[in-house]
Amino acid sequence: MNRVIILLMALGLLVVPSAAACIGTTGPGATSTGTTSAGTTVTVLQLNICHGGMAGCYRGDAVLVKAVEVIRSSKPQVLSVNEACSGDIDRLRPAMGPARALFVAARNLDGTPTLCRDGDQYGNIIMVADGFAGTGEESGTYAAQYRAEDGHLELRSWACLPAADLSACTTHLSSDNAPTALAQCQDLMSRAAGYPRPAVVVGDFNLKDQGSPGMRDCDPTGFSRRGDGSVQHVYASDNLTFAETTKIDMTGTTDHPGLLTTLTNP
Repeated sequence: MNRVIILLMALGLLVVPSAAACIGTTGPGATSTGTTSAGTTVTVLQLNICHGGMAGCYRGDAVLVKAVEVIRSSKPQVLSVNEACSGDIDRLRPAMGPARALFVAARNLDGTPTLCRDGDQYGNIIMVADGFAGTGEESGTYAAQYRAEDGHLELRSWACLPAADLSACTTHLSSDNAPTALAQCQDLMSRAAGYPRPAVVVGDFNLKDQGSPGMRDCDPTGFSRRGDGSVQHVYASDNLTFAETTKIDMTGTTDHPGLLTTLTNP
């Protein structure tokens, strides 16, 4: 790796070329006419921005400034954002450009939406750039949840944008109980296996490769995976190939690095 790339990684400004060809939807309700083709590139950006205000990693709006900078420089076609507030979509969208966005709230134990410090709903965002996204969307909370009084008292959620040529999901799994996180991971990957391909599943899984149970216990057939060496991971269906995976320094604005992944359709 040359000195220029190392410097860019340290600054969190590594730029990945935009897609060489567009993926669009061809099924019912299609919004574009692109098709998946050999040589297509898909860039996926995973961020956990700790913007809810409930955790010690909260640094206020500084993380949104940094997130906008990273999104503009990396130009992702798929953006996954965990520990976000519903209003963050409008603040991140100009950097993302035209895109389909879906927010799903985490839930309190009584089923009401968890709220950020500013009163917005707290949860996860999945965004897919126009030309890659269709019109379908699905979201919900998991059947498996950790409800012990010493936990975060948060019902974990998932959100997906399935489409004829690119399906994308985000999630933030239980941080208090690894068996619960594994059950949630297996639930989502089973769901994603039924979506049109190519498909990517991205997020903060709160499971590590070395854990027992760990991420390897979730790995399904038909998908491969890369991670940040900790709890953030990207699954890609086996008709996509990982070309490059880079951690991005978020300069102390959150407790997780950004995870930037380039995928190709060989």
